[in-house]
Amino acid sequence: MKAIVLNRTLPEGIEFTDLTLPKLGSDEVKIKVKSAALNHRDEWCRQGKYANLHDGIILGSDASGIVVEVGKEVDPDWIEKEVIINPASDWGENSNVQAKNFKIMGMPEHGTLAEYVQVKSDRIHLKPDHLNWDEAAALPLGGVTAFRALFRQGNIHASDQVLITGFGGGVAQFGVQFALSTGAKVYINSSSEEKIQKGLGLGCSGGFNYNDESWTEKAISQTGGFDLILDSAMGETLNNLIKVTKPAGRVVFYGATRGNPTGFDGRRLFWNQIKMIGNTMGNDEDFGNMLEYVTKNKITPLIDQVFDLDNSLEAFERMKEGKQTGKIVIRISQ
Repeated sequence: MKAIVLNRTLPEGIEFTDLTLPKLGSDEVKIKVKSAALNHRDEWCRQGKYANLHDGIILGSDASGIVVEVGKEVDPDWIEKEVIINPASDWGENSNVQAKNFKIMGMPEHGTLAEYVQVKSDRIHLKPDHLNWDEAAALPLGGVTAFRALFRQGNIHASDQVLITGFGGGVAQFGVQFALSTGAKVYINSSSEEKIQKGLGLGCSGGFNYNDESWTEKAISQTGGFDLILDSAMGETLNNLIKVTKPAGRVVFYGATRGNPTGFDGRRLFWNQIKMIGNTMGNDEDFGNMLEYVTKNKITPLIDQVFDLDNSLEAFERMKEGKQTGKIVIRISQ
């Protein structure tokens, strides 16, 4: 089968190759992949910036497809079912935090950027009927991360004023849609005016260009501050987030793409009793609740661009440029 694997010996960092899957396990299903979606972790793997890298591993964490074969312990009724995959496994017994052996498909184990994928049967869920193949493929990793960040970690309320930073990325676009669906007043920031306009079109109440040195003053003047912030950058932006958080507000981080901060406004943090909360994807309960919520509220992922498998390098390059608004999808089969 055709697949996209990590190969750091090549200038591109990835290789389009043919692989043979191992014999299907008794508790596994084989899925013919229809569409797969990229996440930043796929590009970080390509750049050698992710932990526990192994050349030859199929990249990708998100996919939709059709079950074509099941192991002997799996209900045969799954055959021909349209499904999406929960890419995380081995969360552990503590719902508050993942265990040490928690894993995500695509590194260090084979992922979804291939014509076929084999996973344990408890990792599959029926595809929401209102989503097409591309939209369904865009949902899993970003959807569950945003859902847990907002509802479990952020404890969002309809009365909240919410700031979603870095609008345009996969998790951020889900954060916006989920937050809007609760009735909360949602704001965004981005370095792109085009992305800000896209967010306003979804129903956001305002947007701020974080390259504007006075964006925090404008945000405070316009909103009075935020009850809840979702952020994946951290770095030297942390103090700005603390500045625009209301007393007793919550800041949920699901990444640190700008690295660790060299310092932060600790006095404002403790005096205003601001909560800073970490978030990594979600457990199986979060994933199931996310799917139910998406189905009930007919939430549809934003798709930036769709590429063919043969043009997958172009998809990775677009992810690297950071110009996308929504998810970048690779269509594996028609």
